[in-house]
Amino acid sequence: MMSSSSDIQDAGSEINKSGRTRTILAGLVGNIMEWYDFAIYGYFAATIGKQFFPSEDPSISLIASFGAFAAGFLARPLGGIVFGRIGDIVGRKRVLMLSVLAMAVPTTLIAFLPGFETIGILAPIILVLLRIIQGLSVGGEYTSSIVFLVEQAPVKRRSFFAVWGMWGAVLGILAGSAIGDVVATVLTEEQIADWGWRVPFLLGSLVAVSCILVRRSITKDAPSPEVSSPVKHTFMVHYPTVIKVILLNIGTAVSFYAAFVYVVTYVKEVDGLPEEIALNLNTGSMVLLLLFMPIAAWMADQLGRKPMMLAGSFLLAFGAIPFFHLIHTTEPMYILLGEIGFAIGISIFSGGLNAANVELMPTSVRCTGLAFSYNASVGIFGGLTPLIVTWLLTTTGDPIAPAYWIAFAGGLSLIATLFLYRETQHKVLSP
Repeated sequence: MMSSSSDIQDAGSEINKSGRTRTILAGLVGNIMEWYDFAIYGYFAATIGKQFFPSEDPSISLIASFGAFAAGFLARPLGGIVFGRIGDIVGRKRVLMLSVLAMAVPTTLIAFLPGFETIGILAPIILVLLRIIQGLSVGGEYTSSIVFLVEQAPVKRRSFFAVWGMWGAVLGILAGSAIGDVVATVLTEEQIADWGWRVPFLLGSLVAVSCILVRRSITKDAPSPEVSSPVKHTFMVHYPTVIKVILLNIGTAVSFYAAFVYVVTYVKEVDGLPEEIALNLNTGSMVLLLLFMPIAAWMADQLGRKPMMLAGSFLLAFGAIPFFHLIHTTEPMYILLGEIGFAIGISIFSGGLNAANVELMPTSVRCTGLAFSYNASVGIFGGLTPLIVTWLLTTTGDPIAPAYWIAFAGGLSLIATLFLYRETQHKVLSP
């Protein structure tokens, strides 16, 4: 006899009462690994460029290295569709295992991949292919993990469970930066160029092994039998929901990449402060982001998704310009206050948004629809943010110009929350 959706949801809740920590760990460890790799590749991009894209002009090597980095980023929407389809057809456990393997294997291979001097043109070709595979993995990992977390969570704690996917991503970026900093401090430049840059990738392999072991303990779930082609169904039937999710996520996507990725360059190049200070300020604000997010998620379970999303998007839309005035100073304490302002806005908005993303998507296309819409929003609007704000600064000459782009994105999400989103806090889900 078929169980009702509410029966399935209640059963999932009872399961989580006996293993909530294990469930949360299974959801967040993959994101730690994904974004750890993101950080260490960026940290050692110059060294990797010399090893795999040698040129008499160091800037060309660096550009080529970041080109390989971008290839992975561009693969994210496709990865979202591929892994989302797997999650909808064969189950969440299978896709979570596959996504982490798709990151673990290339990360390990990069650690041992010979450079251009050893195998010639094959070196950069293989590196780009490995980065594309990693990009496909990233496209499916984050959204699949929060779908799993929300579906496994007790009804009244779905936001709190969902936040740990994003929490793991932020922690992964911090861990990657920290390991990169340790390697750069302990080893000489010659040692780093010779073999030291490979060490963080090897450490990433150890993280992958622990991630696989944790996820093997996940209770096997049933695939969704409702549609045979979730990709077609997503775009032909549920496209209004896809558009809605894209608009809702623009504000946090743009704000995060502006406040925690681009801001280091801004503080160094526009404010004229040393890189060490810029990195320390960014690290401090990201640590606070880790502290704020679970609190905001807990509040979203008490107050509802919509109040938190309205408050967060309002703060990003109308606080972006004041926050950037604080960042555009030579006083580290004021800069930190500006970054904290963004951390608070992103945390409040994400506290409700993470669970709402999953709750909005119909069961039959939940992994596919969310993976595409989220990655489209983050990949297009978030990924292009550093380029857009740099162009705004150059063309306008206004040092506060990046804030206008953030305010615009926050405003779009505020309007979408006001007019397109109906509260989903008590919506019954079935895995």
